[in-house]
This record gives sequence, C-alpha cells and structure tokens, in this order.
Amino acid sequence: MNVHRLRRLRSLRRARRLRGRGVFLIPSVFTVANIFCGFSALIQTTNGSFGTAAVLILVAAVLDGLDGRIARMTGSASEFGLQLDSIADTVSFGVAPAYLMYVWGVEPLHRMGWAVSFLYVICAAARLARFNIQHAVSDNRYFIGLPTPPAAAALCGTVLYLEGPLQERSRSALAAVLLLAIALLMVSRIRYRSFKDIDLRSGRPYLVIILMAVTLILILIEPPLAILLVSFSYVVSGPFALLLPRRRRLSAYAPVVPGDKEGPDASERPVAGS
Repeated sequence: MNVHRLRRLRSLRRARRLRGRGVFLIPSVFTVANIFCGFSALIQTTNGSFGTAAVLILVAAVLDGLDGRIARMTGSASEFGLQLDSIADTVSFGVAPAYLMYVWGVEPLHRMGWAVSFLYVICAAARLARFNIQHAVSDNRYFIGLPTPPAAAALCGTVLYLEGPLQERSRSALAAVLLLAIALLMVSRIRYRSFKDIDLRSGRPYLVIILMAVTLILILIEPPLAILLVSFSYVVSGPFALLLPRRRRLSAYAPVVPGDKEGPDASERPVAGS
C-alpha cells in the first residue's frame, strides 16, 4: 500500500512539473504565431495580395496583446519570452508593414521610397530596443513613443481602406510622408495612454463597455474604415495631448521614477513572455 502511494505521489509531482513547463510555453506559442503572421504577410505582399498581408499584420497585433495578458495571468513571464517577443514585434510590426508600404505605396518614389521604408524599420527596432533597456522602470499607464502594434495598424488600415496599389507619384509622396511621420512618432518622447489602468470593477464600467461595443459595431459594418479611424485616433492622441492646458498635461505626464527627468520608457507588454 505504501509503495503504491509513493508511486502515486511521484506521478503527481511529475505531472505538476510538466504542467508548470507547459504554462511557461503558452505565451511563447502565441509569440511564434505572431512571427508566423508577420512572415506570411511578407510573402503575401510579394505575391501582390496587399489586403491579405494587412489583415495578417492586424492578426499579429491581436496575438501580441494576448501573449502578454496570458503571461501575466499565468505568472509565466521570463527573460527569454521578453527577447522573443521583441524579435517577433520587429518582424511583424517593423519589417512587414514597411515592406507592405514600400511595395503597395512608395515604390514609385524609387530610392526615396526605399529610404523611408528602411527608416521605419530602424525606428521600430529602436523603439523595441529602448523598451528592453528600460522596461524594469516602466509606468504601465503610458507608453513612451507610439507603440509598434498601433503604428503598424494605422498603416494596415490605410492599405485596406485605399485598396489597390498607388500608381501616382503624388499619392505615393503622401504615403511616404505618413510612413515617415509614424516612424518618428515611435522614437519620440510623446506619451500614449496604455489603458491598462482601466478598472472594469469601478463605478462606471459601462462607459468602457459602450465604447468597445461601438467599436465592434463599426468594425462589423465597415471594417476598413473602422480600423482606419480607430488606429489614427490613437496615433494622433499623443500629439493632441500636448495641446492640453499646461497643468493638466504635466499632471498626466509626470515622471514616474524619482530623478528621471525625461520619464521612463513603457512597454507594449510590460512583462516578459508577452
């Protein structure tokens, strides 16, 4: 009887260890799926399926948000997951949207279009590298600089809304200006709300629920237009906040780390494994 009990205890301990390892792998599975979508978007762009490529990048953005939440819920954050997530974001929200915009919109500008697209990739990589350095002192309420997923979503929304590739140089020039502006916003010191401080258990959760419902309805009725409006609303929210009265702006953007005059950086995913 004692022998059977001992074997059973060993089996239970072994099962718990395996479950523990499996939990740590779950966020990385979502991150790998993120990379897969980014890589597939590159292939679809090469094949001329620009709408499909844009949708794949948007799916990667959803997966990017899920892996961080799962890591927080399961307590499976790790340094490996953090680094893997940054690589995934560089592919899906740096290289993939830049290549999509180049082939779809700015290729008629030749070298200028190539240069602007490459600058976007560098700014996205710099944005992610800055987070890796400063993520330990980040304020979850705000992002420093435009996060890479919303930046990519704005570009994808533009592609989906305008559909076919741009042929006129004038329209390509406007696309290049948009690409350059979003690239510079990613490496700026402008703060963007992360909305991670929203508490659905507060006294007015219905406001958040109504806003989410309206957004979903817009996406169901006119997906390209809804994605375009939502993404660009977030993109301009950072610069718009600078127009607020000085006292209110300083209160919202106060440094969160003593002695840090510029304020800390904030991550798209403040925990590793996201």
